[in-house]
Amino acid sequence: MKRYTGLILAILLPLQYIAVKIIAGYPQFVETWYSTGLYPYISQFMRYPLGFLPFSLGDLLYAFFIISIIRWIAIRINTKFRNPKKWVLQVFAFASIVYGCFHLFWGLNYYRLPLHKTLKIKNDYNTEELVKLTRTLIERSNEVQLELTGNDSLKVPYRFKKGDLLRTTVEGFDYLKEEYPKLTYDGKSLKRSLYSIPLTYMGFNGYLNPLTNEAQVNTNIVRYKIPTTASHEIGHQLGFAKENEANFIACLATMNHPDPYFRYSGLTFALRYCLNELYIRDRPQAEELVKGINFGIMENYREVREFWARHQNPFEPLFLYSYNSFLKANNQQDGMKSYSYVVALLVNYFDDVENAF
Repeated sequence: MKRYTGLILAILLPLQYIAVKIIAGYPQFVETWYSTGLYPYISQFMRYPLGFLPFSLGDLLYAFFIISIIRWIAIRINTKFRNPKKWVLQVFAFASIVYGCFHLFWGLNYYRLPLHKTLKIKNDYNTEELVKLTRTLIERSNEVQLELTGNDSLKVPYRFKKGDLLRTTVEGFDYLKEEYPKLTYDGKSLKRSLYSIPLTYMGFNGYLNPLTNEAQVNTNIVRYKIPTTASHEIGHQLGFAKENEANFIACLATMNHPDPYFRYSGLTFALRYCLNELYIRDRPQAEELVKGINFGIMENYREVREFWARHQNPFEPLFLYSYNSFLKANNQQDGMKSYSYVVALLVNYFDDVENAF
């Protein structure tokens, strides 16, 4: 019976792959029937009970999987890979289960409608609009930085406890849900990753566990980056799988937060995106605008750069390359480098806000 079960699961793997590729061609169907239909029930079903756990069940599951895989490989080596029909079938059956659970529990969100259609925001802009937004973000960032430090040359200190930062993050979504109901965050499950140190050396700020829907934050990173990182992972929990879309949601949640420290984190996060894009489009203009940024903001940026420089390792490029390839395989052609779309959303969001007053 077990053999037939394994055979059926193995046969289902290519069939699942074909089905996903077909479904990927119908984003409106995914949006209606999965992302705003089935997925919210699946995600809340997992988040409500697991949110009460003080630790990450998903991290423990990953440890169990890794140990099981190592044990399986050791057994294969010990038996000199005899009876290949049996263990090859096991590999395909296991891959079939993981592939199916990944897409059912979360992964189909990669193929939903683009965020600008979901939130009804335009998706085009010109360099003049980008320059205008960059100036606005510099002005607002400077104001908050000066408010928090009293000195334009000092970096903003984040003396919060890491757990408090995570708990406070969700308040930003309470303010968003009135304007954007699809960003309503119920069933909170935002946790410190048990693997923060290895995540740091791999070059990651956090991740969403698609099998448990727990948002994991690498709390080893600079505290100044935790608000946007945590908001980014919540964006994933809400069903926005693409990195650029989760980054825009992180900007929204932090820039609209009642706490000025969170607003500062969000404004300077958005500013960095705009500056990166402006450097590509008009480098002299970007260099001129940078001169107007308070030195204290540049110190916060420098703190982040130095943190990652201290934690580089020879294998980090491999981890980032692997993740970049994963993103491209899941409907994100630009991989991790997707500044332009985030900037397009920011430009049109700010334009809508200004026109509302």
